[in-house]
Amino acid sequence: MTGSRTIGLVSDLASSRRRLRDWFLNGMTDIRGTQVGPHGAETEKTHSWWRVMCLTGVDYFSTLGYQPAIAALAAGLLSPFATVVLLVMTLCCALPVYRRVARESFRGSGSIQMLERTLPYWWGKLFVLVLLGFAATDFMITITLSAADASAHALENPLTPHWFTGTGWQIVVTLFLIGLLGAVFLRGFREAIGIAIALVGSYLLLNAIVLVVALGHVAARPPLLTDWWRAVTTMHGGWPQIIGISLLVFPKLALGLSGFETGVAVMPQITGGKNDTPKHPMGRIRGAKRLLTVAALIMSVFLITSSVATTLLIPQREFQPGGHANGRALAYLAHEYLGSAFGSLYDLSTIAILWFAGASAMAGLLNLVPRYLPRYGMAPQWASAVRPLVVLFTAIAFLVTLVFRANVDAQGGAYATGVLVLMSSAAFAVTVSARRRRQRRRTIAFGFVTVVFLYTTVANVIERPDGVRIAMLFILGILVVSLVSRVRRSFELRATSVKFDDRALAWLQEQADDESGTIRIVAHEPGPDTEDEYRKKSRSERFYSHIPQSNSIIFLEVLPKPRDVEDASDFVEDLVVRGVEKHGYRVLQLESISVPNAIAAVLLEIRDLTGVVPSVYFQWNEGNPVSNMARFLLDGTGEIAPVTREVLREAEKNPRRRPIVHVS
Repeated sequence: MTGSRTIGLVSDLASSRRRLRDWFLNGMTDIRGTQVGPHGAETEKTHSWWRVMCLTGVDYFSTLGYQPAIAALAAGLLSPFATVVLLVMTLCCALPVYRRVARESFRGSGSIQMLERTLPYWWGKLFVLVLLGFAATDFMITITLSAADASAHALENPLTPHWFTGTGWQIVVTLFLIGLLGAVFLRGFREAIGIAIALVGSYLLLNAIVLVVALGHVAARPPLLTDWWRAVTTMHGGWPQIIGISLLVFPKLALGLSGFETGVAVMPQITGGKNDTPKHPMGRIRGAKRLLTVAALIMSVFLITSSVATTLLIPQREFQPGGHANGRALAYLAHEYLGSAFGSLYDLSTIAILWFAGASAMAGLLNLVPRYLPRYGMAPQWASAVRPLVVLFTAIAFLVTLVFRANVDAQGGAYATGVLVLMSSAAFAVTVSARRRRQRRRTIAFGFVTVVFLYTTVANVIERPDGVRIAMLFILGILVVSLVSRVRRSFELRATSVKFDDRALAWLQEQADDESGTIRIVAHEPGPDTEDEYRKKSRSERFYSHIPQSNSIIFLEVLPKPRDVEDASDFVEDLVVRGVEKHGYRVLQLESISVPNAIAAVLLEIRDLTGVVPSVYFQWNEGNPVSNMARFLLDGTGEIAPVTREVLREAEKNPRRRPIVHVS
């Protein structure tokens, strides 16, 4: 009985581990893009555009918690004018750019995919990796900075016990909030969107109450407005000076533009129309455009009203470091005009939305990373699943928090740098798109927007160079991990499909039905297309490999892809094998970006189609092993025979079912 109970416990433990593994790797795909194991379609659940807007809005709308204070600190009494500049940039520059990105990059790849098309081969991959580094900077710092800001609001609340303060407690609270965010995403996107709707709805409602009450006080005290305007004209003169200063301080307000890139990154979560197709999801595109437009309009109304209210009602000294309105201007008004109870409720709502602001960044990362790195062969296969990535990103966020000791100001430069670089690249991408379509007016307009965003980026980098240094660390990390993963995965099968034409299938079946029961494939490097070339190759292989004259052979030639489509830096491809008769010899021809991987895929497909394990014959190539390996990694050539055998060994663990490699 004891032995039976032990066996039962072991069986239950193994079953539990399998269920845990299936749950953890839910949604993981293989090289062909099909799901591995009994994984459901949880990640394919979509939602109405306004629900997804709430998910991106937790980042975008949460900036109300600190944007009015930033504007007041940067522009002083000119804060409303500087905010108007921000609104013009939002509605007339960022919004048109990202509406076009939504139309042309609707699979959640954002503006990066639009730029990827302009640079093929390895330079294109490197460029994408650099942009992914800036995207990772933006999204990861959004998670850590927002959680740190939420913990700061919690610890600075008047009702918080005095002993519950200090850097140590802020780090602990920040780590707890980040871990809680990761736990939500381990549950799934549905739960994340449900929480986002509740947080955004309550937060906007509370902000509306605060602003209505505050503006009511402004309307009841007309001297506030006249005194403010007198102070503005006394300090800054006429309109030219006011406009000039407002334009100059705009780069410091650029954080108010955050949220657009995540808006297009989460497009796959938007429910499309009935007539949507994978290539033309017009319903999803319309939903994304509504998301971007409505979010921008809502934010514009709140920004301008909050700027006016805080500038007129809060003394300028309170915005300075150490002041009661520093980083929390609307919270100051909530406590001042609606009492401690409502103010604490507002603080609680601010803490909640700042904590969950990282949700839009996490959603953006989960949609963005799997669309590039696994496809490039620059990430492990588990990177196509959601939950392993959630754990990875949460761990990175823990590390960033510990390194910066949950300091909000220390991370602000990196956050702004990531946001502005992505917006500049998006503006450049749509400019290139308009130029290719010969849309002259739009090219000029988007070109102007690109220049403005580039100026803003450079100005921000000059003022806060620490942001670029932090971004460089993210870029370096992505480059190192990507290149190491590419080298490690180079010996994988890289064909998503292998198809033979009718003639090729007939030849293979004929050899399989032969008395010898063996399919002999001779690998032949394409060269002079002469009868003498094939005759010499046939004689040489039969002599050195001891192939009887009575046994037929089939040549296999892997041709480079045409220059207009060739890109050896790609990782996956579809193979089409054609049967071609040359000078009386049977030849299987195909085009591929990697010769050994293609040969291995063809051999395994021959085995599966015919039920016969084929043999392939190579001639040894002279050359330096190091240079041959470099050639293989860069352009898919080099020493073909040993690499083909290694690919086969990795793909088929059973030696009896593995195609046989002969080298003479």
